[in-house]
Amino acid sequence: MGQQFYDTAAGAIRDFTPIHEGEVSVYYCGATVQGRPHVGHIRSAVVFDILVRWLEYAGYKVTLVRNVTDIDDKILSRSDESFAPDFAATDDYPAQEQWWALAYRFENAFAAAYAALGVRRPTYEPRATGHIPEMITLIQRLIDAGHAYQALDGSADVYFDVTSWPEYGALTHQSVDMMQDADDAPARGKKDPRDFTLWKSQLTSDPAGAAWASPWGHGRPGWHIECSAMATKYLGTHFDIHGGGLDLRFPHHENELAQSSAAGHNFANFWMHNGLVTAEGEKMSKSVGNTVSPEQMLAMSRPGAVRYFLGQAHYRSQLDYHPSALDEAQTALERIESFQSRAAKMFDDAIGTDTVPPAFVAAMEDDLNVPEALAALHATVRAGNSALDAQELDPVKQYLREVNTMVEVLGLNSANELPAAGDSAASQALAELVEAQIAARTQARAAKDWATADAIRDQLTAAGIVVKDAANGATWSITD
Repeated sequence: MGQQFYDTAAGAIRDFTPIHEGEVSVYYCGATVQGRPHVGHIRSAVVFDILVRWLEYAGYKVTLVRNVTDIDDKILSRSDESFAPDFAATDDYPAQEQWWALAYRFENAFAAAYAALGVRRPTYEPRATGHIPEMITLIQRLIDAGHAYQALDGSADVYFDVTSWPEYGALTHQSVDMMQDADDAPARGKKDPRDFTLWKSQLTSDPAGAAWASPWGHGRPGWHIECSAMATKYLGTHFDIHGGGLDLRFPHHENELAQSSAAGHNFANFWMHNGLVTAEGEKMSKSVGNTVSPEQMLAMSRPGAVRYFLGQAHYRSQLDYHPSALDEAQTALERIESFQSRAAKMFDDAIGTDTVPPAFVAAMEDDLNVPEALAALHATVRAGNSALDAQELDPVKQYLREVNTMVEVLGLNSANELPAAGDSAASQALAELVEAQIAARTQARAAKDWATADAIRDQLTAAGIVVKDAANGATWSITD
C-alpha cells in the first residue's frame, strides 16, 4: 500500500511522498510555556514521537522541529500578577518572578515530562524570542504584498487582511463570511474585525524586556507569525508535515497557512492533527474538577504504562481517561515485557532489533494506525509465548526480535528509567519531574486527598526518591 496519512487540508487520507527522496521534514507546535504541561500537551508529543520513530524505521532521515512559545499574553500576565501587592504566591507562580524566568521554568517542566515518557528531543527546538528578526522580515513581506497593514488607529499593531487572501479558510474548510471576529486585539485599529494580529504594539503595562524595535514601533510578535517564521527558517518554505493538537486547527494553523501562502511559500504538504483527551467522555476542565496532570499520572503508574496509555488510541481519535485506564495500560505492557524477559533468558547473546510483522507495517502505513499496530504486537507476543512453551528456539528468537523492534518503534522501552543523576541536563530534568510530583502531593494534602498524596509518595519511594516533610515544605533526595 505504501505510506498514507490523513491530511487535514485535503480532508482525506493521501499517499505520502516526501519532497526530497529519503528525507522527511516535520514541524509541530510545542509548548506555550505559561504553566505546567497538561495531558493534552504530552499526548501530542507522544503522537509525533511515534511518527518520527516509525519514519526512521521506514528508512527516512527525519528532521524534526518543535517550537517553544516563550512570549505570550498569558506569560506576561502571570508574571505581572506575581509582582502585585496582593498576589498569593504558589509553587507554580512564586512572587516577584520575571516573565522570562517564568517561561524558562515551565519550559523545563515540559522537558522533564517529555523525558519521563521517552519523548526524544527534536532535531532543534527554537524559541520564539530568538527569532524576532525573521518575524519582522516576514511581516514586512506581507505588507509589501498587500496582505497586511499597520493599524488604522496609528498604533504599532500590524494585522493580516483576511479578505485579501481568497483561500483563507482552506485548512478548516470554512468561508470567511461565517467566521467569528478575531479576539486577539481591539477591533478599532482593524479594517475587518476578523483580521488577525501579526505584531502587537508595546503597552505601558508590559514588563521590561518584553518588546522589540520594529519598522512599525516597539512591540512583540503575534502568536501565529511565530510558527511561520520558525518553521521556514529551519525547514525551508516547503516542507513535508506540519502537526499539532486538534484545538490548533483554528485559528492558529489556519492563520499560519494563510500568512505563509500569502508570503509566497508552499509551506506544509501535509497537516496532521491529534485528537484531544477527555475524562470519562467529558472535556477536562478545572472548574468541573476532572483534570488529571502528567505528574498525577506518573504518581499513579510507571512511566512506561503512562506512555502506553497516551499512545494507544488512533492519533486522530479522542483519547478517554478513566480511573482504570492506567492499570489496563500497565497490564498490557507487562504482558509484552514478560515475554521479552522469558525469551531473552533462552539465549546467551543479546537479541537486538530486526524486522516487524507485515501486519505491523500495514497498520503503521495506514495513517499511523497504532491500535492495529498494538494488535500485531500482542499477537506476536502470544505466538512467542506459545513457541516458548513448545521450546521452539528459532521461532522464539524471531518473535523476540520482532517484539523488540515494535517496542522500539512505539517507544515503549524508552519511558521506564529515570534520567541518570550524573548528567547535568538529565539531573535538571529529574529535579523538575520530582518537584512537580511533590507539588502535586502538596496540593493533594491541602485538599485532604490522602490517597493521592500517599500514592505519589509511594511512587517516588519506589523510584528511589526519599521525601521528607518539614514545616517549610517537603524536601527530597536520592537513596544510595
